[in-house]
Amino acid sequence: MKLLNIFLKNFRNYPELKLEFNPNLNIFIGENAQGKTNLLESIYFLALTRSPRTASEKELIRWQQSNTLVSGVLSRDIGKMDLEIQLSSKGRKTKINRLEQKKLSDYIGKMNVVLFSPEDLELVKGSPAKRRRFIDIELGQINPIYLYDLSQYHRILKQRNSYLKKDNIDEIYLSVLDEQLVEFGSKVIEARSLFIKQLEKNAQALHQKISHGKEELSLEYQTQLPISNDLQKVYLEKLKHDRQRESFQKTTLTGPHRDELIFIVNDNPVAVYGSQGQQRTTALSIKLAEIELMKQEVGEYPILLLDDVMSELDNQRQIDLLESVLGKTQTFVTTTTLDHLQNLPDALTIYQVNNGSLSVAASE
Repeated sequence: MKLLNIFLKNFRNYPELKLEFNPNLNIFIGENAQGKTNLLESIYFLALTRSPRTASEKELIRWQQSNTLVSGVLSRDIGKMDLEIQLSSKGRKTKINRLEQKKLSDYIGKMNVVLFSPEDLELVKGSPAKRRRFIDIELGQINPIYLYDLSQYHRILKQRNSYLKKDNIDEIYLSVLDEQLVEFGSKVIEARSLFIKQLEKNAQALHQKISHGKEELSLEYQTQLPISNDLQKVYLEKLKHDRQRESFQKTTLTGPHRDELIFIVNDNPVAVYGSQGQQRTTALSIKLAEIELMKQEVGEYPILLLDDVMSELDNQRQIDLLESVLGKTQTFVTTTTLDHLQNLPDALTIYQVNNGSLSVAASE
């Protein structure tokens, strides 16, 4: 899939901008705080209806403006489609080919993106919440039903946690919430488990190649519940077993909201025992595995966004990254200099970014 163009209206520091993109490689070059990352953010936002940088949608709207619009034309094997997101104080509207989409799951998945930023190098050693968010975003792109199950799970979890804070608990009502929580929580756990197995299969081969056969990577999905045909039954029994402890702590202690993903290199958790180089190689392997997994599941390669990540990688890892993706994915790169970019292809467009305005510096 290729993003042919994008149109921004009052997005971040861009009052209005329309860009045509190279189907292969697009490089945005400029000093910091000029708007390079905002461009990648707009592409990510167009795909996933959310920002990778902030949970506050108001921050996406240009200063002193009341709304923003991001639209673009996506080319896929099945044909072209117009994507559009409008954001205002009244909420968000998503459109495909000018038709408003009532459900988020009807929109997400039409355009697949993989973002790799310096923060992703923290994926391995960051908080468990960061890894759960990683799973949810990537899995949600290839499995819209998962997004629905996850949103339902979080809705019921919020309800249940709120109810546990009350002084007088109605056991019958709590049992009803338990059954609803188990229904959707089990689906979330099973989908995550399958996704991690598929991701591991792709990541192992890539990691061996990048480490020149010296390291073996495995992924371990840690959940409090055994994944089996009896998952729902065991889940329900665990909630009942923890009833007294949950009533005391006034929160739900079991479920996918507490799951963890562990990266293991040569039988050791890389977050604890791995060197910085091993941690970065692991993060790179995972990102490249995402790309391959999306191709397998969707039938087309996703769009790759590299936000100032090349300067964070040494020369060999840069080469590994570029060799793995160029010619397969449409790629967007932000950078302050071209000095550290090696082995670039002939087919590319370089844009100079300066305080919210762009000019084409080179195009081939």
